[in-house]
Amino acid sequence: MLSGWKRTRVALRAFRKDGRGVAGVEFAFIAGFLCVAIVNVSDVSVYLYKRMQVENAALVGAMSALKACDPSHLPATVNCPGLTASVTAAVQSTSLGNAVSLSGAISEGYYCVNSSNVLQYMSDVFNKPANCSAAGMTALQPADYIQVAVTFTYSPIFTGISVAGLFTTPITKTAMVRML
Repeated sequence: MLSGWKRTRVALRAFRKDGRGVAGVEFAFIAGFLCVAIVNVSDVSVYLYKRMQVENAALVGAMSALKACDPSHLPATVNCPGLTASVTAAVQSTSLGNAVSLSGAISEGYYCVNSSNVLQYMSDVFNKPANCSAAGMTALQPADYIQVAVTFTYSPIFTGISVAGLFTTPITKTAMVRML
């Protein structure tokens, strides 16, 4: 008859030599890592898609300002009484619905293209500059632009597991449209 210690050693030796179930254990480890990777890819993809939708909502809002106010009503933020309501309705008509909203007031000003081909703020709508000399382009005339900023709060699908919880939220995007 074997002592307790010897019986344990024999059982452990038999357990080490037995290969049954090893494939199942290996599959469980690999499947776990695969699931975490799939969760992260899907959550990051949804975040990027929502970010594109927010960009689209900002652009739709800015374009609706152009449609709501014709050039004879400039400056639009002063002379178009239904501007904010029109832009808000347009922003919320996108696929994000009421989850997206205007962040702050609609702004308007005169801008010029500078020598680097970038829009440069020149003045507010009450003080139209004569030309774009301050931007280094004397031959150009300043143009009236409306700027619309929208915001959307993103919450990850898989909180705690996904890296999408580390992304910036709320998502805020801005779009500008030339009025004239």
